[in-house]
Amino acid sequence: MSKNTVNKKDEGFTVKEVIAYRRKFKLQTHTYGKYGTLAKIYLEEHNPAKLWALAGDLPEYLHGIDNQAAEMYDAIYSKLSVSKEYAKTGEYMTDLQKEAEMQRLIDEEILNELVYIK
Repeated sequence: MSKNTVNKKDEGFTVKEVIAYRRKFKLQTHTYGKYGTLAKIYLEEHNPAKLWALAGDLPEYLHGIDNQAAEMYDAIYSKLSVSKEYAKTGEYMTDLQKEAEMQRLIDEEILNELVYIK
């Protein structure tokens, strides 16, 4: 065996061939937002059949989840922020607690409607 041969169960690829292949076919990495990432993890752990069915369309699906989540967040936030229950009081800690509660409610709604679906 020559020193330029990759020794992985004698597949027979030389180092030059592997390097050339990697240059020609670069791995595509996709970066997803919070909800796209959570949706991917959920599919991997709880719904692998849907994950396989999405195969080539998975990046589009997960980016779509992120886009829908952003739109949903904006819509729900604007609706909640005008309600009396979450109106600003001028007291920092109270306003911070109200903001955190709004974000928790919005997050819960997005997870239930977009991420954790079968």
